[in-house]
Amino acid sequence: LMKSARPVEDPYPVKVTELSEPMDVEENTAVLMDNNKSNGVCTNKVDSKKQDEEEDDDDDYKAEGTLRLQIPEFSQVKGQVLSEPIYVRGLPWKIMAIPRELGRNQRSLGYFLQCNSDSDCPSWSCYASATLRLKSQKEGIDDCEKTISHVFYPKENDWGYSCFLRWEEVVDPDRGYIKDDTIVLEVHLVADAPHGVQWDSKKHTGYIGLKNQGATCYMNSLLQTLFFTNKLRKAVYQISTEQDDPHKSVALAMQRVFYELQFSDKPVGTKKLTRSFGWDAFDSFLQHDVQELCRVLLDNLESKMKDTPVNGVIPQLFEGKMKSYVRCKKVPFESNREEAFYDIQLNVKGKANIYESFKDYVAVETLEGDNKYDAGDYGLQEATKGVVFIKFPPVLHLQLMRVQYDPLNDQNLKINDRFEFPEKLDLDEFLESKESTPAKYTLHAVLVHSGDFHGGHYVVYINPKGNGRWCKFDDDVVSRCSKSEAIEQNYGGNDSESAHRHCTNAYMLAYIRDSVMDEILCSVNEVDIPVQLRARLQRERDVEALRKKEKSEAHLFCTVSVLSDDDFEGHQGPDLINVEQADRVSRKFRVRRTMIFSDVYAFMAREYQLTPLVQFRLWPISNSNNGGGLRPTTVPNLDGLTQIDRLSTGSELEIALYMEVYDYLHGELELPSYRHSDDVLLFLKYYDPVSQTLIYCGHMIVSIDISLTDMIPEMCARVNLPPDTEIDIYEEDKYGDLEILDKAAESVQKACSDFVDGLILVYQSVDLLKAQRGFKLAEVRSYYTELQNRIELELIDKQLDCVDNLLIPASYEWTYVDMATVVGRRIGYDPFKIQFSRSSVYKDSNGLTVRFSLTSKLKDILNTSPRNRVRRYRFYFQRMPLRIDELELRFQVRIQYMDMKLRVEEMIVYPSKYGTVQDLLNEVSAGIQFSEGSSKRLRLLQINSCRIVCTVQPDMVLEQMGFNHVVRVEEIPPDQVVVDPKSEFLLPVAHFYKDCYQTFGTPFYLKVKNGEPFGSVKQRIQRMLEVSDKEFEKFKFALCTVSRTTYFENENFIINLTDFTASHFSATAKPWLGLDHVNKLAKGRGMHTLEKAIVIHN
Repeated sequence: LMKSARPVEDPYPVKVTELSEPMDVEENTAVLMDNNKSNGVCTNKVDSKKQDEEEDDDDDYKAEGTLRLQIPEFSQVKGQVLSEPIYVRGLPWKIMAIPRELGRNQRSLGYFLQCNSDSDCPSWSCYASATLRLKSQKEGIDDCEKTISHVFYPKENDWGYSCFLRWEEVVDPDRGYIKDDTIVLEVHLVADAPHGVQWDSKKHTGYIGLKNQGATCYMNSLLQTLFFTNKLRKAVYQISTEQDDPHKSVALAMQRVFYELQFSDKPVGTKKLTRSFGWDAFDSFLQHDVQELCRVLLDNLESKMKDTPVNGVIPQLFEGKMKSYVRCKKVPFESNREEAFYDIQLNVKGKANIYESFKDYVAVETLEGDNKYDAGDYGLQEATKGVVFIKFPPVLHLQLMRVQYDPLNDQNLKINDRFEFPEKLDLDEFLESKESTPAKYTLHAVLVHSGDFHGGHYVVYINPKGNGRWCKFDDDVVSRCSKSEAIEQNYGGNDSESAHRHCTNAYMLAYIRDSVMDEILCSVNEVDIPVQLRARLQRERDVEALRKKEKSEAHLFCTVSVLSDDDFEGHQGPDLINVEQADRVSRKFRVRRTMIFSDVYAFMAREYQLTPLVQFRLWPISNSNNGGGLRPTTVPNLDGLTQIDRLSTGSELEIALYMEVYDYLHGELELPSYRHSDDVLLFLKYYDPVSQTLIYCGHMIVSIDISLTDMIPEMCARVNLPPDTEIDIYEEDKYGDLEILDKAAESVQKACSDFVDGLILVYQSVDLLKAQRGFKLAEVRSYYTELQNRIELELIDKQLDCVDNLLIPASYEWTYVDMATVVGRRIGYDPFKIQFSRSSVYKDSNGLTVRFSLTSKLKDILNTSPRNRVRRYRFYFQRMPLRIDELELRFQVRIQYMDMKLRVEEMIVYPSKYGTVQDLLNEVSAGIQFSEGSSKRLRLLQINSCRIVCTVQPDMVLEQMGFNHVVRVEEIPPDQVVVDPKSEFLLPVAHFYKDCYQTFGTPFYLKVKNGEPFGSVKQRIQRMLEVSDKEFEKFKFALCTVSRTTYFENENFIINLTDFTASHFSATAKPWLGLDHVNKLAKGRGMHTLEKAIVIHN
């Protein structure tokens, strides 16, 4: 079924703005093409209008087109009718008409535009607007037409009206839409370039786009604007970057982007550029202001151009000058100041066009009355204040101020009002005096924002050659567009027929001065790029092309790591080597994964110049189950025809091989023989209890029937022990545990529990064991246990971010005290005053505090076991003023401290859990320096929502007080130490704007006296806040309670304490004096949580 796009009971055709949103055709609509054939449907298509001559040769990719569908025998149509497709922007478009049943024997004509309906691509999209017409076939009657705007994509690939017109109206001859039982449908559509389909921007426009990293459309729009400022591009190429760090140089990254935009055929990435800014991946998903980036980026490039041949190019291009002045009316005094500008910010709100905004910018303000100007020796004088332009730059950037702070809702809002800007701009009338050339400009770029203040999308329309032929740059898609699309359709306003267009409007404009147009848009050829820069960038392109090729072919190859006996030397721990060490010391080869094992032998023979199976043998290496250890073994059914990728156990296709090499050092000429059914490959490790180290003793190939006793002489010889030395022999299993072997066993096969190739035997001298008896690690099994407990601790100082982290080797068996002692020794601080906290599981920051304990071991604190694969753990630490065990008996309270000048800072204090408020005040008193003239007395207040809740009595027990509100300790002003309850009152004062619930700032107490003029109170408040007369005049004063705000209409009254202390006020409704004024610090609030200032760190 299909959903109706407007109410059934409305029988008359109306414009779409009077309808609800057009609806999509649902997927389960039946397609009855056979009916159409039986009805003799005839379709025609009409060529679209050509935008310009350049599109004639590329008709399928034109921006607009007209479809026509003629339906004969219309009254007999039962099912869906489709027109022949036409191609616009490379996509097929069709008219779809279908009779609709409305119920109660009522029918309507469903009329839709369909796009790319036969495509299997899941991610394409295309924005288009269209006019759907039912053509009139009778003189004097207009066509019935409605408009649509929609983003077409796979799930909504058709859009239109389920009830375009009632059936009886269509078939009524008097209405003029049908003739000879035939109707004619016509659609004119205009489409943007599509996304997610094959679109060759270079072919269609001659230019290419930039890839979006996530939310970098604002940056892409600006980069394209700067790129087509050709004189700037030529200057950027001339910056010397030969010695620059390729990862941190902003200038080199800009050269790279410009070079790729000029010579590449595919969209250009900007990750290297943002990386040179010092941004991480998260920064690429932050929304930013394009004008802010323009200023920061031009400043950075200007600094890079100093002391180079292009020094000063940026101010030459973008810098203008203006003069701000104050001119007295009645005395000969004038103050003025010249200042440079790189852009001009123009008000949009309440302005119709650019000229009105410029007139507002230079409007003269009169300073009179209480706002007179202080003219020095002439005193306060009436004056005029304003701005005049001295010089406009060759390239003029205008920012349209479409963001405005709404103090009522405490948020920034985007202004979508209509604001017109011309293609040709004459600014002579705004100059103080005429320049040598007229200040006439041609529009070069329109940066457009769609969305609201918190987010949206940027595109840029550019007139690259200044000849009126415009292109739209939408990230990686570039397309031709009309002048109307670039200019008029981006004025903004609510009169657009498209909801999409309502929030789409120009945000920044770039104009180029006519007199220097040819100079600014000069041609930039390859010869304008320094030879060394061209060579460097070409090398980078070649390397990148090779990397992409390898990446695209990665699935065809695997990595083979080759290890030998030399690589096992020095390894301390289970197995022969761990994964990290193997990755570091192995020799790696990239081979095709289809290579068979016999070819691997031939390949290695060439690489090592050895004879296969005579001088070397290859053994696959498996990853043991104890987590990270490697040992050679055999693979069942492995033969010369087996493909190498069969040896891979993971998805990475990384294969490790052990190369057994003949013992040439001892005169051997070839390998010992090996028969899989009769022999076994053994590896030997010897433990020296004196040095507490494992010594790798090589490998042996022995018969499976040999006894351990027969092997002992060879094992002793490998560590220079007498052949009759008594030794204990252990089997090391795949978990890294040791099991002592019975040397009296009949054979090594029967002695070992896990008898396979790659078996590891560990042995030690019994005599040395006895000599070291009593030492902690005398026996090899104790040493293995110690190895399993070894970990590394990374400790991060919470208070000093710039200090390098501490890396400390530790053990699971360490106690809390052991860790604290080592850290205390490293940082030179009392170990019992160091507080530790674990790293958070969910984010890279400190988590729960570790409780102090004399007996807890690290394995208990970490809640893990020695078999865990993790061997490095992160802790945070901070220096505390008290012992940690004492802290458990104290509160850790974060308080605000306010001095006599209402300056607030945060402090952390540690009062006893059993103490009083006075104890807390005493602790604060010991850690501060009192203001000059202070009473040196403190009080504690509870603050909630920037209002004073109460003053807490000094004898209150802290456990009873609770800390649900903000706690503030403040100096008591000398005049408030003694308050006469009969004639004086401490009045709470707080700031708010319009609504007394919207409080902000720092509340404070003010002592008022009975019978005191309120004017005197205002003067004291002004002195306390250090506010200028002009600003203080805007303050309003009100008596506020929970339920009422009463403004003082006549502020020339006498204080009556009963107004503030009347008994009818409840405990929770005590009155306070409200200062109603704009919160100037609030503009940072209301901003999107992911927004922050743009910073280029390099």
